[in-house]
Amino acid sequence: MTILEILWFTLIGILWAGFFFLEGFDFGVGMQFAFNARDQKDREALYQAIGPNWDANEVWLVTAGGATFAAFPAWYASLFSGFYLMLFIVLLGLIYRGVSFEFREHMPTIQGTHIWERLIALTSFLVPFFLGMIFTAMVSGTPIDAHGNLSAGFFDYVTPFTLVGGIAVTLMSYIHGLNYSRLRIDGNVRVRASSQLKYLYPVLLAGEALFAILLFFYTDFLQTKTLLTLIILVVIVLTTVIGWFLTVKKQLEALPFVLSGLTLVEVVVLLFVGLFPRVMVANNPLYNLDIMNTSSSPYTLKLMTIVVITALPVTLGYQIWSFWVFRKRIVSHKVVE
Repeated sequence: MTILEILWFTLIGILWAGFFFLEGFDFGVGMQFAFNARDQKDREALYQAIGPNWDANEVWLVTAGGATFAAFPAWYASLFSGFYLMLFIVLLGLIYRGVSFEFREHMPTIQGTHIWERLIALTSFLVPFFLGMIFTAMVSGTPIDAHGNLSAGFFDYVTPFTLVGGIAVTLMSYIHGLNYSRLRIDGNVRVRASSQLKYLYPVLLAGEALFAILLFFYTDFLQTKTLLTLIILVVIVLTTVIGWFLTVKKQLEALPFVLSGLTLVEVVVLLFVGLFPRVMVANNPLYNLDIMNTSSSPYTLKLMTIVVITALPVTLGYQIWSFWVFRKRIVSHKVVE
């Protein structure tokens, strides 16, 4: 195991964490087209809240996939072939979601606009749900053979653990989106978001408790990395409790938004810490895929590191600048000056 292999495993985890933090609230806002908006002004406000940034946030997912392909090609091959159907649903969801954002702007009738807005809500639910299922299935054990081939059946993918994982990621994204709406939008959307959060935070806490129990039965995290796993689980719960308190009791906006995003980040940290040095868990431990037997050559990893050091500051700078430019609050369809 080399430093570059560890570095790129860590960087891929950071890319996924960044994706869920940034795109998580986009998913949450998208779901609000169905569960929070009451009229067209509400839906327009939701669209304006994420319209300038949603496509840039998806770049983190593309980069995570590309980095996996380049740094750990055997991991990429097993993951994308073994989870082909789930990833195909995710890909279709992302395609139709992007198309929906664009087409809703060009519909000549309000009925046509509503069709695309319903599709925004549906795809914003499907993508985090199936990504949550994929990640939890990946760490709970899959039928990988000695050659790294993954051939699984329905019940290898769909278990109580993966279903809870999918629902948990979706609910976390929705709560993150509600906090973003409170931060960016004034008016009825914000009021309803605050009201929903009062009831959803306790549901999320119950889900986190159930997830921790299933984590014990479906993974070896608590057996192999007991202290780290317990610490991260406690931090996840504390982050949720503090966010709930600051939202309901203190009526704060920015800090609860950061905390709900950190909850998603902490789940990614939990999964990557539990996996290390593995990248995929096999039912037979002899066939686990790890960073040593799936990585690219040292030269490739070194070249990729140079590219990242050069390009990453520019990318981060541009994205921070875009959030700053579109920082103003939105009221219905008008931006507050």
